[in-house]
Amino acid sequence: MRESLRARCQQVADRLDRSVPMTKDELEQISRRMLEEADLPESYLGWVMVMISTSFWRHALEGVPPERRLFLLPHCLKHAEGCPAEYDEFGMNCKECGACSIADFRGLAEEMGYRVLVAEGSPVVLKIIVGGYVDAVIGVACLNVLEKAIDKVLLAGIPCMAVPLLSSDCRNTKVDEPWVDQMIRTPYKPAKQETRSYVHLMRAAGDLLTSETLDRVAPRLRSNGILGSGELSAESVAGMDAIAATEHIAFDFLTRGGKHSRPFITMAAYDAMTGGECTGSDAAMALEKLPPAVRRAALSIETFHKASLVHDDIEDDDAFRYGQPSLHKTFGVPTAINVGDYLVGMGYRLISDRSAMGGASPAAQIDVLDCLAAAHTRLGEGQGAELLWRDGTDRRLTPLDALKIYSLKTSPAFEAALFSGVRLGCDDDAEGDASGSAAAYRDAIRTFSRNLGVAFQILNDLGDFAGDDDNKLSAGGDVFGGRPTLLWALALESLDAAGQAELLSLADSECSLSDSARLAAVRRLYEKAGVFETAFRLVDKHQQRAEQVADQLEPEALRRLLYFLVDTVLERPEISSPKIVSLGAVAAVV
Repeated sequence: MRESLRARCQQVADRLDRSVPMTKDELEQISRRMLEEADLPESYLGWVMVMISTSFWRHALEGVPPERRLFLLPHCLKHAEGCPAEYDEFGMNCKECGACSIADFRGLAEEMGYRVLVAEGSPVVLKIIVGGYVDAVIGVACLNVLEKAIDKVLLAGIPCMAVPLLSSDCRNTKVDEPWVDQMIRTPYKPAKQETRSYVHLMRAAGDLLTSETLDRVAPRLRSNGILGSGELSAESVAGMDAIAATEHIAFDFLTRGGKHSRPFITMAAYDAMTGGECTGSDAAMALEKLPPAVRRAALSIETFHKASLVHDDIEDDDAFRYGQPSLHKTFGVPTAINVGDYLVGMGYRLISDRSAMGGASPAAQIDVLDCLAAAHTRLGEGQGAELLWRDGTDRRLTPLDALKIYSLKTSPAFEAALFSGVRLGCDDDAEGDASGSAAAYRDAIRTFSRNLGVAFQILNDLGDFAGDDDNKLSAGGDVFGGRPTLLWALALESLDAAGQAELLSLADSECSLSDSARLAAVRRLYEKAGVFETAFRLVDKHQQRAEQVADQLEPEALRRLLYFLVDTVLERPEISSPKIVSLGAVAAVV
């Protein structure tokens, strides 16, 4: 039956338009329609979605040479008893012991030139791809792991094929081994990229924060010390000129980690407004033609973000950032504050330098500056409201107040990144004004960003309660440290007087319970108040509002970018996958 269904999925995939990647919703709709036509139950949905997606991408995978492919293998194929493999930072260091089929698959893949990673659901996958090491992924995993680990890869337009395991057991499970063998042996057929992909822009955003590109886009004025080499420390800058030291610390911090999502959004928005060539088959050439103004705008937004991280770490007294001691722990609070201020000034200078902003009209330059200044002001208002509430004595908070803080704290970054790219990509003439074409996008982008940012922040708070021990520690820090959250506000609104009194007492610094007992009690009250269900409904509402804005926008490339942001940013915790059922029964060919 699996063979029959896989053949049917391939027929369906061959009829689809491969010029753009499918969204999750599109893939689900296509899969449901196929199941309805075949009179098969919805419990097969997840499996069918994986099979259709795999068939959709097989042509693109053929265009990637094996040495540019990544092969993901799960831990659970190993023979649980007596497995000699050890684990390192990248996953399981598999040995060719013959106890399971991992070694066989791995040997074949490596012989063909693949990079192999035995780390089911590893978060390093997208990092490996964006880092430029591979251009396609094939994998074996449980159905839910495939959805979580590879979903964002698919949305980004990265060729990806997978074979689901035959059960969700975490030990000694099985897989259709001939399918895996066939997938590994997918032949290389040189061809131009057919499906649009954001990976080129993602890589360009990451490259923007390397020392070489930084020195080209925003040359340093005071120093030329090597950036990002080793741990940043007081000793490493002690011998520098005192004036040059601030510049060096700031530039070095810019190169330290991060997802670089804001620069990506700016460059992708500009590309969407100017033909979308940076997502097509000639992306490399198109990226070389990207105007300096766009790169500087993208970099400026990242400098603002990094400045806010320096200041946030001070306000929250966080000890580490990017795996190293935070700046205020390394250099002291006064110096860290000053470095954050320097980054703010650098961000504005990147845009205000008229001679360096090649490719931007004076009107566009002013509009971008105005947008960044407004965003910066609203971020300060949101952060200020949170700090004042955190340091106050009254723990009461309304849902509306919490949503206002979310909107001010989270949404402006999305808005600034999007509007800057759109404004620089508009066709307004050099003397354009508010009546130009960019004005039509301003309100739409603000509404989209507000709803996306609020939904993201709600999901972030939900994820703290739904995740692992580290997340639970974060949730405890929010509750007992006094961070205003929507979950807290919803509970206070829904509980009776006794429940409210108990909840407020749990946040009291004089509470005699242990932190774990307090957090368990908070969760019990949250569940009693139906907080989690209400929060998820609010996420759905804000997502729908964001999508309604996207639906009205042209060009199509911009609309697709906004949907990509919705799908990748709003990742829901504890989303249950369709139940994996046995497909061993014999059925008629469909």
